[in-house]
Parts: sequence; structure tokens; C-alpha cells
Amino acid sequence: MTRPAQTVIVAAQNAALRLADRHTPFIMNDWYVAAFGEEIQQQLLARTLLGRRLVFFRSADGRVVALEDRCPHRSMPLSAGSLEQDTIVCGYHGLRFNTEGDCIEVPSQATCPKNMGIKAYRTHERGAVVWIWMGDAEQADLSKLPAQDWMEDAQWERSQGYLGLQANYVRLHENLLDLTHLSFLHAKSFGTPDYAKAAFESELGEGQFALLRKVVPTTLPPVWGIPTGLTGQNQAARIVRSEFRSLGLHEVSVTFYDCHLPEDERPHFRIRTAHMPTPETATRTHYFIVHGRDFAQGDTATTHFMHQQLFVAFQEDVDGLALQEQALASTPAEYLYEFSVAADAPAVAMRRHVLARQQKEARPEA
Repeated sequence: MTRPAQTVIVAAQNAALRLADRHTPFIMNDWYVAAFGEEIQQQLLARTLLGRRLVFFRSADGRVVALEDRCPHRSMPLSAGSLEQDTIVCGYHGLRFNTEGDCIEVPSQATCPKNMGIKAYRTHERGAVVWIWMGDAEQADLSKLPAQDWMEDAQWERSQGYLGLQANYVRLHENLLDLTHLSFLHAKSFGTPDYAKAAFESELGEGQFALLRKVVPTTLPPVWGIPTGLTGQNQAARIVRSEFRSLGLHEVSVTFYDCHLPEDERPHFRIRTAHMPTPETATRTHYFIVHGRDFAQGDTATTHFMHQQLFVAFQEDVDGLALQEQALASTPAEYLYEFSVAADAPAVAMRRHVLARQQKEARPEA
């Protein structure tokens, strides 16, 4: 068979209409990562999030300010202006805006018109990360920001990094819920041949989707084997939980131990990785990553080694997803279809959830 029957293709295309994809409008009322805290200083930083141009700076009292990056007079980007005592001065005609987005000075006239402001966005800094609420500020509920205790816990060693992804953020969430690809896309980094065929369990809830995979026994790749000392053939257990926690946060938790030791004598080695995608545009994504571990405390050489090894693997995801995006963009709609398999259940459920949320936000009265 060189091509499925047309009826099968149409069925697959119809099924895809119930899933979020690169054409799904952004969900604005949620928390996304805007930046790492260290990126925002007392100077102007321009960044596009969810298709909107923003300008950031840190006020004199340390708060992160996020404003619309467009002067309402003649649309000059405010990020091209200057920061003066917690106000932005437009580089075109000198209009001045405060931290709330209010225009407080028009140099060419004695009085400043009322209601000549720009949108200010709610931000929240937690640990190394600055979160932003892109929608209605009155709905900015911190209880909707998932807990990330390990990202602030002194008992966890951490490193962080950023990748620019040339693909839609939904594809990244799907990638993170699809652990079978580790045996193939990551064959040269942290994937192992036995990973794809290992038993797994799916957890599907309201807005929470997870995949639990137990690879026991297994041989760990160097990124895990060397720091834990579990370098023997089929020596280790690798217990992985990959969970979609929100639109802006996907968390991977892994536990390793020596499966040859009695249960009450096994040291456990735990790692956590926060994958935090924020859409830039429909086909570009800011990919923020924080990785942590609860072993080898204070060992900077181990931190550097693991960080370098992990980002080789994460770059493989970025490269693979970019290739998918190119294939999607170059395939005429009538010829575009995709099939799902059993292991895709959490990812399919997640994509249905994202589409349902977007539709609800678009029609709040429904």
C-alpha cells in the first residue's frame, strides 16, 4: 500500500480538526514565562510573546515592568527609546510613559491628554523565572501557576538555558508527552534502544496529562550514568514521569537507582526538568529550561557536564520539530494528514484540551 484510502485520509483530517495545532489562536488568560529574571535589568528589553510586542525593564524597587512596545502616538517601538527614572521616553517625539503604561508627558504641549496610555501586563517573579499573564489583568490568578518547589529549594542544584524553537509551542508540548522518540531522535544523546518498547502508563485528567515509563533494567547513557555512578550494563532503573502541568510548564521527573541492590539499600538519584514554552508567533517559540538534581551537591563540574549533555539532546528536539514545521508548511492542506498510535494518547488528550480552552476563551458566554 503506497497511500491510505481517501476515506481513511478524510477521517484523519477530520480527527485533526478536534486538536490544537499551529493554526489555533493563542490562549491569553494564563501564565507564561517571559524571561529569566537575570535578563531583565534597569534597561529596556524587547520581546515578542504570543504575537504581541512587549518591552520590559526592572524598576528602581526591583519590580519587573512589562508594557506594550508601541507608542500610541505614531507607533514607534518604545524599546527604541530610553529609560529614565522608571519611565520610558519614546525615541520619536519624547512622549513619556510610567510603569502603569500611562502617558504622563507630551513635550510639544503643556498638558497631557488623558487616556493616551498603553497596556501594562501582570508579571510575577518566582525563583529564576519571570512569569507573565498576557490576558485580562483582573483574571491574573497566581493559584493557576503550578507549584515548582524544587526550582527554589536549596537542596536542589540547578542550571538553566534558553533555545529558540522554529515551531509551534503545541508541538513541543506533544514532543514532551511522547517519550517513544527517545530511542530514535535522541539515539546519540540520552536515548537508549530499550526505551521505546518499555511499559508505560498514561494519566489523563482535567488539564493534567502525564506519561509514566519504567525502564528496568537499563543501561544509562553517560549524562545520567557518570554522575550517579550507575554505569554498568543493565544496572540501573530509570523511572520517568513526563507531565503537562500548564500551557507554560511541562515537567519531567526522573528517578534512578541500582536495581541490583535490595530495595531498602538503594540510594535514589532524582532529577527534574522544567520545560517552559512560550509562543512568540504561531511558528516560533521561546523555549526556557531549568534543570535540577538532588545529588552531587555543590559539584560545579557535574552541573556543567550534565547541562552540556542535556542541551545537546534538547537541541535535537528543536531541530526535529523545526523539520516537522517545514514539512507542515510545505504540504498542501488537501494532502496533509497524520495518524496517531496508542502511545500518543496523552498528547492527543492535551491537544484536545488546549483547543477546548481556546474556544472557551473566544466565547466566554458559552
